[in-house]
Amino acid sequence: MDEPAPPSHSSEEHSQVAAAENTRKLFSGLRVVSLLTLVSRILGMVRDIGMATLFGNGPIMDSFSVAFKLPNLMRRLLGEGALSTAFLPTFIRELENQGRESAWKLVTAVLFWLLLFSVMLVGTGEILLIFLSGFESASSEARLLYWLSGLLLPYLILVCMAAQVNATLHALNHFSIPALLPTILNLFWMGGIWLVAPWYPDASAKITIVCLAILAGGVLQLVLPSLKLFSLGYRPHMDWQGGFTQIQTIAASMAPIVVGLSITQFNTLIDSVLAWGLARPEGVVGTGEVPAWEIFESGTASALYFGQRMYQFPLGVFGVALGTVLYPRLSRHAERQEGDLLRQDLLLGLQLVIGVGLPASLGLFLMAGPLSTLLFQYGDFDVFDARQTAEMIRYYGLGVVAFMAVLILNRGFYAVGDTRTPVRIGVVIVFCNLLLNLALIWWMQGEGLALATSLAAMIQSGLSLWLIREKTGALDLRQLTSTTLRAGIATLVMSVLISVELSLLPASEQFLARLIRVLVPVVSAVISYLLLARLLGLNEIMTLMKSGRKPPENTEL
Repeated sequence: MDEPAPPSHSSEEHSQVAAAENTRKLFSGLRVVSLLTLVSRILGMVRDIGMATLFGNGPIMDSFSVAFKLPNLMRRLLGEGALSTAFLPTFIRELENQGRESAWKLVTAVLFWLLLFSVMLVGTGEILLIFLSGFESASSEARLLYWLSGLLLPYLILVCMAAQVNATLHALNHFSIPALLPTILNLFWMGGIWLVAPWYPDASAKITIVCLAILAGGVLQLVLPSLKLFSLGYRPHMDWQGGFTQIQTIAASMAPIVVGLSITQFNTLIDSVLAWGLARPEGVVGTGEVPAWEIFESGTASALYFGQRMYQFPLGVFGVALGTVLYPRLSRHAERQEGDLLRQDLLLGLQLVIGVGLPASLGLFLMAGPLSTLLFQYGDFDVFDARQTAEMIRYYGLGVVAFMAVLILNRGFYAVGDTRTPVRIGVVIVFCNLLLNLALIWWMQGEGLALATSLAAMIQSGLSLWLIREKTGALDLRQLTSTTLRAGIATLVMSVLISVELSLLPASEQFLARLIRVLVPVVSAVISYLLLARLLGLNEIMTLMKSGRKPPENTEL
């Protein structure tokens, strides 16, 4: 009788190799997107400094800010927000089940209807602006607003179309060109500010040049990803009947996605409204001279705005970048019914959030004062304003890891076709945020608004983690807890180092001293955290920092 053949491990070994390659691609894409996003954010700060230097605070800048809001809002809603989120799983489903030719038809249908909608919206807006400009009673400020709005409205078409092309590239695992586009816009914008506008003496002409530079950047933002998509084999081909049916499906799923993606923004809007509505008049100190409900110092709303800008920096550079790279993979796993790989990637995403988000949260909490002083305390922005802003940075900073976790978990829900659960959780969280606001502001004042939003995000992340098990199956909480403990130890040591260095570095009004008081703790904190991450076996963080092709062995996935 023949002896039984030895067991074959080829299938298991093949799965391990595939998983390792899968992980390598994730880290590679994440590094590219994060780096390019960081460059874009830095250039954006330089661009804002240039706008402030060229126009200051006044009617020119006010008109531009209002005129740019509509195309910027539509970019977030139709381009980079709900439409792209709803489109991507549908595209992957079509690609997996019907092939690339059918997927190209879907892309053409979405682009056509998006172009039609955006052109009609822009056309209606331009007609309305021409009508309003015809009124003789319109002030010079109003006419400037109408003029700038008319110039910038076509940017809405360009940026929405570009963002939709980018979503297709994301689904095909191409991330570098989409991540580069905000940098291109900032470069064109800065070119308008520093290279062209100074040649014109009139402020209205200068801001017109800036708007034209934005439009030129928008054209290149659409052309570059379109060329990349054509190089991948895309050719426009409209299937009117099938395309319209799929568009209806995508449109139907957009509404709950809009709500789900807007919870954090809505909570910060509540913060700002409360800060504005319950603020004391400027120059009034104490509580005896004002009604009891005017509990906030003047400037609280502005301090909240700057605090929100600061916590959104690490959120955008890492959290949004991770969501961008991870979402197509989760959607592909869901479509192929690869539950194990879906849970593996979702768990890896959460481990990365913890490994990066914890030190970012504690770092912002401890460095809030020096950061506020370095970035904002100039001119009319005095010591009191800087201290007030620092408190907002501090308490918003505590929620960074939770904000990141919510972003990843929501992508997990959307990948498996569940757009309702994030909405239900979100409604609960809005009420939680409002209740926490009303509970905390009486003894923490403005800082209570920021802390309430961070606490609400923590509750939201906990609820999302609990409920997503019903859709994806149970995640390995043991690995998640292990990552949390190791990252927590490294973050604690890093925090002690920052505290010691801040106590040794004196505060000063000199710019160089301010810069040193930020750079020294930040650089030493990053180095110490990475060394501790290596010693403690935080393999996810070490893999993220490497540029090699081969992932490390024994990585917990």
